[in-house]
Amino acid sequence: MARFHSTGLRVSLLVLVLLVPASPAAPQDPGPEVRAVAGVFPPFVMLERGRLTGFSVELWHAVAARMDVRTSIQVAPDTTSAFAALRDGKADVVITGHFYTPERNREFDFSYSILNAGQQVMVRSGGGTGMDTPLRTYTALLFSRTMLLWLATALLLLVVPAHVVWFLDRRSGEVAGGDARYFPGIFHALTWAAQGLLNQSPPMPRQRFARLFTILWLFAGLVFVSLLVAQLTASITVERFRGLVNGPDDLAGKTVATQAGSTSVDHLRRIGARIETFPGPDEALAALLAGKVDAVVLAAPALQYYESHGGAGKVKVVGPQFSKRDLGFMVRVDSPLHRRIDTALVEVYDDGTYERLREKWFGRE
Repeated sequence: MARFHSTGLRVSLLVLVLLVPASPAAPQDPGPEVRAVAGVFPPFVMLERGRLTGFSVELWHAVAARMDVRTSIQVAPDTTSAFAALRDGKADVVITGHFYTPERNREFDFSYSILNAGQQVMVRSGGGTGMDTPLRTYTALLFSRTMLLWLATALLLLVVPAHVVWFLDRRSGEVAGGDARYFPGIFHALTWAAQGLLNQSPPMPRQRFARLFTILWLFAGLVFVSLLVAQLTASITVERFRGLVNGPDDLAGKTVATQAGSTSVDHLRRIGARIETFPGPDEALAALLAGKVDAVVLAAPALQYYESHGGAGKVKVVGPQFSKRDLGFMVRVDSPLHRRIDTALVEVYDDGTYERLREKWFGRE
């Protein structure tokens, strides 16, 4: 009887367990989320078919996987906005990859280097970077400050001799047209002076001092015309090659586009270039293709990528890289992510992931 009671109790408990619904399992913690921000800057960050990709994006995903964190990436319209998001606490890390500078390092902390690169120069292919058109060259020279000075000198060489010779020889009729009055005699004298300045052998005045003055003035006019021709020839030669840029040494005095907030701005200002800044690289490159600027200066990998992809046949990279520096991820000063990101980067370097990504996006060195 006791055995039956024990068996019945066990059966009842089993039925009760089967009838009671199982409580849902507690959800697993997906891990902390890191808020990343990036500006579109091929080939580091690109937006293709609504999906972010690029060297920096893929490298960051590899780093985040080793940190065991989830990541949300917001796209910033420009470098200034990305820095502002990090500064204001709206983002935890900037993953685009920016050049180390002392100024940036005072405000943010950089990770270990993700790439070493420099700046480079891009110009239009073909005629867009060579000689200007003759009409443009002539118009620019005609209204230049140098031409105005030469014209002022020529006017002086017409007016002064005309008045001197008219005064000395106004009664002879050779220069003033036989009219001793100022008007219209001075107009005859100005015509005579113009003929002499252009070496067209004007009539010699009869008055002795007027003749001596004319000889001296004709010599001065010959020297003037010779110097003017030499100056115009040199100016035209320089102006014809005004747009020719073969590298960073040719940027002084040129109109150069770059991205606002980039390290290129300080360099271009130091060498005396005329700087045009744009929110992003696409706008700078569009200005180059439209002929609004002579060259673009940006990070060398970005220009090389554009040259071989969207700008193939339309633009070319010229000259060597300059101002080479390391690029890195950026976090706020004393951020706890700093050490974790560096540790994860070391792991990515050691297991070969970094080298595979670098070769994928930039090719073999």
